[in-house]
Amino acid sequence: MEKNKLAVVALGGNAILRGNQKGTVEEQNKNVRDTMENLVYLIKEGYNLIITHGNGPQVGNILMSDDAGVKMYDLPPMTLDMCVAYSQGQIAYMIERNLRNVMKEHGLERNVMSIVTPVVVDEHDPALKNPTKRVGRIYSREEADKLAAEHGWIFKEEIKANGGWRRVVPSPAPINVKNAELVERMAREGNIVITVGGGGIPVFEDEKGMLQPLEGVIDKDLASAMIGGLVKADELYILTDVPYIYKNYKQPNEEVLEVLDYADTKKYLEEGIFAEGSMAPKIRACLAFVEKGGDKAVITESTKLEDRRYGSKITMHYE
Repeated sequence: MEKNKLAVVALGGNAILRGNQKGTVEEQNKNVRDTMENLVYLIKEGYNLIITHGNGPQVGNILMSDDAGVKMYDLPPMTLDMCVAYSQGQIAYMIERNLRNVMKEHGLERNVMSIVTPVVVDEHDPALKNPTKRVGRIYSREEADKLAAEHGWIFKEEIKANGGWRRVVPSPAPINVKNAELVERMAREGNIVITVGGGGIPVFEDEKGMLQPLEGVIDKDLASAMIGGLVKADELYILTDVPYIYKNYKQPNEEVLEVLDYADTKKYLEEGIFAEGSMAPKIRACLAFVEKGGDKAVITESTKLEDRRYGSKITMHYE
């Protein structure tokens, strides 16, 4: 008897928050529900699923709420790892509740479980010396200097706000995911598992093997590829706000890259065809997944997941 395929589905972009939306609970719930409606077809086809998700806007809001609590009520500030954990629970709950409801409407029955997930990074990762990820709200120069002195935070000038400064944190690469064996077992038994939310809570192992928190954020697509490799998933789906991978995106000579092999994808990446900060990290995640033995990685729009006409596919070799 052929076993069910195991797929990792990474939600991002408009799967949770779209365009210029304010980010209300109602807006996010509707977006998540729409995405779950598209996800149902994989369940109907018999796939076992692991769901991952981003958390950029949400963890930013948590940090701003935390900042307000410190200023207005003299509450102790939360560390960034705690904020990431907070966002994991918040978003996974929205995904789980909406997925359960959508499955019920389609006559489907699966257990759905959410796991707060630490992801291990190397405490000597060079990225830790070069913080680039902007988090939290925009501060004045005076506020930024004060916070830098108090907490040792690093700030960079915000291009979008004249005279504004934002905290920047490092983005180390994931090297292991805690509870990966449990995630695989649960998923292969038919349970839908939500894990590595926001790329996971970054931790490192000290000289005694103890887990220690780290102030940083992990790329959720790289973390999704990592868990995909650890659980020996067959397929990785990265859902974003465009239906394909493009060469020369939004240029007069724009070209859809619908099917790619590993070698061509790597060549295009090295040539700078894909924009850093948007498509390039997703491409690296797809390559990492295929390197680890995955059959194929697919990048597509969250609302187009059910339509096989859409989506760019990356495999080790052309079929």
